[in-house]
Amino acid sequence: MTQVMGTQVMLEEADEAYKTFVEKFKPKKTTDDCYTPKNIYEAVSGWVAEEYGAERGKFVRPFWPGADYRLREYADGEIVVDNPPFSILSEIVRFYTARGIKFFLFGPALTIIAGYRPGTGVCYVCTGENVTFENGAQVSISFVTNMEKDGTLVRSAPELVRRIREENRKNEKQQKKQLPKYTYPDAVITAARVQYYSQHATEYRVKEKECLFIRAMDEQRKEGKSLFGGGFLLSEKAAAEKAAAEKAAAEKAAAEKAAATCWRLSEREKEMQRGLGE
Repeated sequence: MTQVMGTQVMLEEADEAYKTFVEKFKPKKTTDDCYTPKNIYEAVSGWVAEEYGAERGKFVRPFWPGADYRLREYADGEIVVDNPPFSILSEIVRFYTARGIKFFLFGPALTIIAGYRPGTGVCYVCTGENVTFENGAQVSISFVTNMEKDGTLVRSAPELVRRIREENRKNEKQQKKQLPKYTYPDAVITAARVQYYSQHATEYRVKEKECLFIRAMDEQRKEGKSLFGGGFLLSEKAAAEKAAAEKAAAEKAAAEKAAATCWRLSEREKEMQRGLGE
């Protein structure tokens, strides 16, 4: 009997582990799986509070992985300010409109008005501003709301754009700071480097017998690093050819830069320049 019970427990645990494994590959149902940067959300919320005279403490966010916005109990006066699943945005708008729940929702910039239905009292706040999410994805967003009080159907929001753009630039700078830069010896080639040759009109080929696929160099492994996307360890001959391609691409890149139009200072501007800083 004990053996049967033990076997049953093991089967249940294995089944649960399998369910957990499968769950990881199911498509998410909310754009917040991109993790809306906190400062972007705060910029939007601050604007909403000021623009509509709304109480910031009443804002709620019902959209997160595993949640069902329809089952939430909305208290009187609560306002939904959130980044919902774009694929069911029209359904969400209808749900809140029918129940008299106030909302200000993120939406896809290019199709924000696609779900328009006459007489619903909604307004499309078209900003079209790009937001870089924490996973690096860039999404152009606008908004839909039922908080306009004068029957406005579509409007611009320059101040909202300014705030989002300002915070987004901070995030992009921070992300760039966090990205490490690596260089590799001639004996290692990555897809990114070959792409560089293509972009600068340089021919380069490697035969399968002249390379070995690697995911990391030994020195990288010591620090827990790897070649992003993998790479190839090259034969001495292929490495020499890579060095030649590198030189040729660099020369062509320099030539392209030199060929670009360079505006020069006039004598009047040079004279003005000499007077600066005195």
